[in-house]
Amino acid sequence: MAASSSSSASASAMGGGGMRKAPSMEWRGGSFGSEEEEDEEDGGGGGEGEGEGEDGEKQKLIRTVPSVDWFDVEGYEVSVAQHIEDSEEFDFGRTMFLALQTLAVVFGDIGISPLYTFDVMFSKYPILGEEDVLGALSLVLYTLISMPLVKYVLVVLWANDDGEGGIFALYSLICRNAKVSLIPNQVHSEKRMSSFRLKLPTPELERSIKVKEKLESSLLLKKLLLGLVLFGTAMFISNGVITPAMSVLSAVSGLKVGIPNASQGLVVMISVVLLVILYSVQRYATSKMGFALGPSLLIWFCCLGGIGIYNLSTYGPAAFKAFNPLYIIYYFGRNPFQAWLSLAGCLLCATGSEAIFANLSYFPVRYVQSMFALLVLPCLVLAYLGQGAFLIANQNSSEQIFFSSIPSGVFWPVFLIANLAALIASRTMTTAIFQCLKQSIALGCFPRLKIIHTSRKFMAKIYIPVVNWFLLFSCLGFILLFRSIYDVGNAYAIAELGVMIMATVYVTIIMLLIWETSIVKVLSFVITFLSLELVFFSSSLSSVGDGGWALIIFASGILMVMFIWNYGSKLKYDSEVKKKLSKDLMRKLGPNLGTIRAPGLGLVYSEIVKGVPAIFGHFLIALPAIHSIIVFVCIRNVPVPVVPQTERFLFQRVCTRGYHMFRCIARYGYKDKNQESQSTFERLLIEGLEKFIQREAVELSLQSGDDIDSDEEPPTPSRTIVAPNGSLYSLDVPLLADFVPSAEVIPEASCSTPQHDPVVDYTQNLELELAFIRQAKQSGAVYLIDNPIVKARKNSWFFKKLIINYFFAFLRNNCRRAMMSMSIPHANVMQVRLTSYV
Repeated sequence: MAASSSSSASASAMGGGGMRKAPSMEWRGGSFGSEEEEDEEDGGGGGEGEGEGEDGEKQKLIRTVPSVDWFDVEGYEVSVAQHIEDSEEFDFGRTMFLALQTLAVVFGDIGISPLYTFDVMFSKYPILGEEDVLGALSLVLYTLISMPLVKYVLVVLWANDDGEGGIFALYSLICRNAKVSLIPNQVHSEKRMSSFRLKLPTPELERSIKVKEKLESSLLLKKLLLGLVLFGTAMFISNGVITPAMSVLSAVSGLKVGIPNASQGLVVMISVVLLVILYSVQRYATSKMGFALGPSLLIWFCCLGGIGIYNLSTYGPAAFKAFNPLYIIYYFGRNPFQAWLSLAGCLLCATGSEAIFANLSYFPVRYVQSMFALLVLPCLVLAYLGQGAFLIANQNSSEQIFFSSIPSGVFWPVFLIANLAALIASRTMTTAIFQCLKQSIALGCFPRLKIIHTSRKFMAKIYIPVVNWFLLFSCLGFILLFRSIYDVGNAYAIAELGVMIMATVYVTIIMLLIWETSIVKVLSFVITFLSLELVFFSSSLSSVGDGGWALIIFASGILMVMFIWNYGSKLKYDSEVKKKLSKDLMRKLGPNLGTIRAPGLGLVYSEIVKGVPAIFGHFLIALPAIHSIIVFVCIRNVPVPVVPQTERFLFQRVCTRGYHMFRCIARYGYKDKNQESQSTFERLLIEGLEKFIQREAVELSLQSGDDIDSDEEPPTPSRTIVAPNGSLYSLDVPLLADFVPSAEVIPEASCSTPQHDPVVDYTQNLELELAFIRQAKQSGAVYLIDNPIVKARKNSWFFKKLIINYFFAFLRNNCRRAMMSMSIPHANVMQVRLTSYV
């Protein structure tokens, strides 16, 4: 399954120094042998020429780790894929640019929390004295320090998956270090390999091995991990719907302070208009307005800090007493039940913490940590201290606290900046959802959607049209349903805590499995944060009837979509793998494949990484003849902006030369317009195939001892390839050891294996095959596509039939297929819709 990944997925991420890149596409394609040899290597055997003695030893595949399909791995590698951060030196202008972008993209959500935190808290807990204000303020300050700063900025950010953040990145990181994935079509070679190093035996290492063995041996734990990541993703998407509603509604509500006669209906109407404008320009805001939003948010944080300093200087420094945690105890002692109810509102000061991690793919970790510690956190603390000082002096003001504390002379400028910051916060959460869904689609846990990359420099800047409009309508539905920040705030806390709890669970596993952290630190982390989050969660559940019910229903719907898609995709993929044609069957059929080989080029689209797909057997049975050249095409998206046309295709031979069957990986960058014309696509494919065969012949000639002038032929690599994980691959096994050319002319309708002669003439062999390809080119190409109808078996249980036959079928018929990445002319398409029972 083609998967989009971050721009950090270059060769350097695969190991110490990365696999040495070959000078061209053809050399890489010709260096890894045939698919038949790869299958034998995977099975544990050596090459075909393996035998006794020194010569036989050279032909063995020497392994230091489990083997992988390096042709498949190479399908993700392009010579232009580089780390932007690693290839550039420090530049002050670029640093400032990233700093401003970090504010706009990462911290927009958490920066808007002072607008509504105290409003929601004191709607559940009435202010009866100064101690109530100090207790609530102390609770907010320590929540702000513990959740966003300690947990996310200092710990969770380091659990990124090669720069990718979010709940799915945590799951992907665990799956790459332990065989716990239940996601279909994720073969071993598609997982980036960690660098192998010698580790001394320690208690932490022993514990890590035990955790890994337990996870790998328990199917229940594997299902639990997958279920938790799906639940966390559903809550995160729900959070992305609530965030714009809460942010914009609370910002526009300040209008009632500036204009006392303004009604709530006017506030709701203006909020709806602003959200429609926001989502209408979301595509352009992702790339072209990002730099303009950075200074705007910088002004907003300066306003927060400045207003806080003004209130402290005006109403006195009594709010600084809140740094004493004893006031939290006094707060609960005065009114325990009401204090417990107000915890859901207190957590709103930490909203946006998960967006900091989810949007990490845009920037380095150090930038995010520095900006939060040096600017964001101090401004937020000053803002809450200022509001606390205002409340101590004005204990009857429990609504619109932020806007009421603004000096009258600057009210309207701050009101406008607050609304702009609210729109930026909404945009921050929307971009985080785009990243999360991109990861979900890549891992097969969400239906495929159209993804538009809006920047040539940064792969992470994406836009998903369908999701954008879905979020808009859902957000408007929440606003029109509740019309108040208090009910929306109750739902907001539930969504926030659902994501936080999942992050705590996964980071704990990463600490034990990957980081090998001491047990004391692990227990301190999980006990501290999980207990706090469960207490907050219990408080938020008490308000389910006040607005949380709508979010639970919404999140359940998203969770069902993800579960149905993952479940159906896994059954479909497992069925295709079981039905794929064996190599023994291909050998029995012979080079003619049991039918007539007519001149022409047959391009068989397949999502299966290895082997011959079962649909090809249907074509052999149903069609009176099959094409003389067969190419199994697999489309891959690689993490670079543009793939040069000379490197578009990688080839590998399937079976021996006489079969004239090849596997091809067609690679596209995320900014490539994958809609080549028929003539362009076929021309590039055939040119690449010819160059692959030519390079293959050169290598075989060298191996056979022929004298070839090095000045006339491209330089050849060493006879042993060292993979990034330390594996050694020998090139001494002849690719066509079982083929001897014939002097006879190849007939038009047949490609039978010629009689063996005692002498191999590779030059004549090459000319014959190139002539054969040119003849197929003149006859034209036909695209053979399989579009199966997936149904549950008749003896399946009722719910399985309901899920597969109706829900999964609906999702599959209304999502994009992977073959949409390639332009296929309708006149040359042969599409088959067979019923596949799973």
